[in-house]
Amino acid sequence: MQGPRPITPAGQRVVATAEELFYSRGITAVGVDLIAEHSGVTKRTLYNQFGCKDHLVAAYLERRDQRWRGLVRATIDATSNPVTAVTAPFDALRAWSVTNNRGCAFINALAELPDQAHPAHRIATDQKLWLLNLFQELATTAGCTDSPTLATQLFLLHEGAIATQPLQLNTLTKSAHLAQTLVQTAMTSHHQKVE
Repeated sequence: MQGPRPITPAGQRVVATAEELFYSRGITAVGVDLIAEHSGVTKRTLYNQFGCKDHLVAAYLERRDQRWRGLVRATIDATSNPVTAVTAPFDALRAWSVTNNRGCAFINALAELPDQAHPAHRIATDQKLWLLNLFQELATTAGCTDSPTLATQLFLLHEGAIATQPLQLNTLTKSAHLAQTLVQTAMTSHHQKVE
């Protein structure tokens, strides 16, 4: 059985164009005609590469997910200790938000594509679960007490900061400070239990 066909240079242009248009205008508002026109390919090329719009949406989210995870991992790797690493995804979000100011593409996709059978729905869901699990992994490595609960709290703060980003209330800075407080409290509780 053959795997998926490799994406050609024309296909890469299509995904890059789709990412720009889907993120700025919305997935359901953008059709394949507009994507083909803006990427300089024919609709036939687009369909030959992706088969349908649903698969193109999935490719768009996969591309963003790879970049986001890479940024988060690089930010974690650049931290000086495991405790600092727990809140590194907030630092990554600060860097990411400089050029991505329309909220979260994955939350937006979940809102626009409620059908769980849609291939992009799975990608968006997996991205969110990855982040939640990452917070728990980081909290456990740092020695925080009740890392599952802390991970959920950090995840909700992170997602809330993204969701409120278009309001320009600077909730990211406030959420990051609150996240640091939660981690310090979990570390203090851990040390008290050990003593």
